[in-house]
Amino acid sequence: MSTQELPPIDKIIAREAILGEGLAIRRALPTKERRMVGAWCFLDHLGPVGPEHSLSVGAHPHTCLQTFTWMIQGEVLHRDSLGYEQVIRPGQVNLMTAGRGISHTEDSLPGGDGMHTVQLWIALPEELANMPPAFDHYPDLPIWSQDGVDMTLLVGEFAGNTAPTKVHSPLMAVDLKSKQANTTNVALKPEFEYGILVLQGQLSVEGQSFGANEFAYFAPGRAELELTWEAGTHVVLIGGAPAKPVTMWWNFVDYDKSSIVQSQQDWENHSERFGTVVEGEHRRLVAPAIPWK
Repeated sequence: MSTQELPPIDKIIAREAILGEGLAIRRALPTKERRMVGAWCFLDHLGPVGPEHSLSVGAHPHTCLQTFTWMIQGEVLHRDSLGYEQVIRPGQVNLMTAGRGISHTEDSLPGGDGMHTVQLWIALPEELANMPPAFDHYPDLPIWSQDGVDMTLLVGEFAGNTAPTKVHSPLMAVDLKSKQANTTNVALKPEFEYGILVLQGQLSVEGQSFGANEFAYFAPGRAELELTWEAGTHVVLIGGAPAKPVTMWWNFVDYDKSSIVQSQQDWENHSERFGTVVEGEHRRLVAPAIPWK
């Protein structure tokens, strides 16, 4: 496919949403313009915010997905119904596999200098949607520099590096930060679709400009991207093979509405399916009413 035949780059403005107890975030996926990029079905950007802001999310459930937290600044304590307690620190990834059902809490730790994080969800393939739940922590990830751009590979393969992060679909994600103004080319897999979320600064992609909390979507077909950076620009690039669409409601992901109805009923009825979170049940979240019931 020639450059002239490539689909145009879509610009999507991340919408504002509220996380936990009133903390504003920006949501790039899902939006009305784009529901998924590969198996990535959710992308939130929180911060950077100062120490006067804190994250406090009570016990809540998930199904048929993996939650993926990339910590840039600050510290957050994860607790889940499997009994895991893990503090995630800058440069680390927490990966929680919900499968048939799990619940967890998330709380920023006091005494820090602020917080900056990206959280994503990965839809599990339909044949693995009800797999056993699990939790993994990745404190060591591939880090390198290319053309003055610092890169951290969060998952998958990129630029000859491979991340240890265990996922179940063809995916990649990389954090890129340029301290100086420059231009660099990055190789892509033509069979993947991709998205870039600008966290800070200004990025030009094939001549099209993107600022903070603007999301660039690329349909399959590109083997390379030219990126032109302003000094201090920080982005996250995600990609994956196009995946089967999922249904999402609140914190549930599944492949049909009836399964989500059942999941919500199980949560409301305190089913053993979602277990309990130590020190989290006193602030258990209430699911909003399902609109299609």
